[in-house]
Amino acid sequence: QVQLVESGGGLVQPGGSLRLDCAASGRLFSINDMAWYRQAPGKQREFVAVITSGGSMNYVDSVKGRLTISRDNAKNTVSLQMNTLKPEDTAVYYCNAEVVPMRGLAAFTCWGQGTQVTVSS
Repeated sequence: QVQLVESGGGLVQPGGSLRLDCAASGRLFSINDMAWYRQAPGKQREFVAVITSGGSMNYVDSVKGRLTISRDNAKNTVSLQMNTLKPEDTAVYYCNAEVVPMRGLAAFTCWGQGTQVTVSS
């Protein structure tokens, strides 16, 4: 069974920085895309950023230039460096991964439990 465990959330002032990390554990063959989503109070979960196994990245427009996604394929980890944070970045952030459990099998979607990020003075 594969699990994703996030860490690094917390309270930060506007303009500050935080780094989120997510590690995949359990038996797996490989991971395709890894991504971050977020859900603010009273709103639907939204896409934030994605990185392919080859390193291609994509971001939602509202975070471009401020948030940077990265991954370590050898360690099965994905990170989100968040700079110049704004109050509207406040949300629970979820790690997401497309996991291939064994060679030749289809990938399945795995979610982390979420980590709270609060941007407030």
